[in-house]
Amino acid sequence: MAYLPHTPADRQRMLERIGLSSLEELTEIIPSQLRLKRPLDLPPALSAYEVERYFEGLAQRNATFSQGHFLGAGAYRHYIPAVVDTICQRSEFLTAYTPYQPEASQGTLQAIFEFQSLICRLTGLEVANASVYDGGTAVVDGVLVACAQTRRSRVLVSKAVNPQTRQLLKTYAANGAFSLQELDYSPQTGQTLLDGRLDPQVAVVVLQIPNFLGIVEDGPDLVERIHEAGALALVAIPDLHTLGLLEGPGSYGADLACGEAQGAGNPLSFGGPYVGFLACTSKLMRRIPGRLVGLTEDSQGRRGYCLTLQTREQHIRRDKATSNICSNQALCALATTVYLSLLGAQGLRAAAKYAWQNTTYLRSLIAQLPGYTLPLSGPYCQELVVQVPAGQALNLNHFLACEGIQGGYPLGEDYPELSDCILFCCTELTRKAEIEELVTALRSFKEAY
Repeated sequence: MAYLPHTPADRQRMLERIGLSSLEELTEIIPSQLRLKRPLDLPPALSAYEVERYFEGLAQRNATFSQGHFLGAGAYRHYIPAVVDTICQRSEFLTAYTPYQPEASQGTLQAIFEFQSLICRLTGLEVANASVYDGGTAVVDGVLVACAQTRRSRVLVSKAVNPQTRQLLKTYAANGAFSLQELDYSPQTGQTLLDGRLDPQVAVVVLQIPNFLGIVEDGPDLVERIHEAGALALVAIPDLHTLGLLEGPGSYGADLACGEAQGAGNPLSFGGPYVGFLACTSKLMRRIPGRLVGLTEDSQGRRGYCLTLQTREQHIRRDKATSNICSNQALCALATTVYLSLLGAQGLRAAAKYAWQNTTYLRSLIAQLPGYTLPLSGPYCQELVVQVPAGQALNLNHFLACEGIQGGYPLGEDYPELSDCILFCCTELTRKAEIEELVTALRSFKEAY
């Protein structure tokens, strides 16, 4: 199957129109050392049926885990009702990507407005934009908002924030967007330590609740101390489900809440796509990136939705844009909107409660397991740091995989001080029998090694 719409005659007419005789002339501006001087090394063409068989073969090579799934660390497996996809595919709402002319579809605008409303309700903040690429870039955008608002350039980020998010911040800091310093966490509780690092030059402090180690930070106390220093507080939320149990950051005074909504309506899909969100106080509204949809009435008093504010790079001069990474993940945000609408407040709370109960059960069994310890005593939500036999973290995960169990996230590469620790996750989908099978496998591994 070929997808080349132009015939040789079409190409020749286009070349003649611009005064050229060949495609080679068109590419002469490219330095010769950068041009490929041989034909592409492509395999023979396949029919549609052969392509389908080829990809089916690749899919069959993916491993499945029949005895439990305990990997989280920023990507979470939750139950998604089948009706989510059904509603998302309705013509009023469906869009593959950013709706560049959303005024043409009231359905698209309504979906964005509802997404904003749901994020505001969950975070306790006054304004939310129409989604961003993912949780990490949402945090970067939030930091840039804080620096612009305070006219300061020093940023503090907890080491207990997702390592990938911290790496994004380091990339921006390396290119002069701001200066960045990391805050330690308590080796006993796993909670962030401010340690007198706040000074009048700090623009914003970035926290994560629950943090990457699964520990719930003392948000009210930290935010109060941050504000006393004249800085803004940004709380990153790794999974919207946790807000079924925890207070929204706006309720205790956070200025910005950014995070990842993948778990709410979007499957893991081998790593993407994800959907970030960014919420803030009304004072920061004109500094946030992306777009805002508002509710209005037309001349006949009928309800309507309109694009109220847009500060993205494709609509205004690039040097005036609040961000150049702010295009919204429209289809993923739509799935999140439908999912949250279906679950409602009680459903989300129930899912979060089941995850916490499963995690508590796992914690109680591991506490009695010889050779394993729970090094952090802080309050937890749906993830646990477990210290395993010395030097065996990677071997343990391989052993679990052979037993049909998806193990946790080895922490040693990101946290050398936790080199013998694995982060295990439970959600509402984790069954009691799976937890018991995991603990049995942990016991067997200790006896074998």
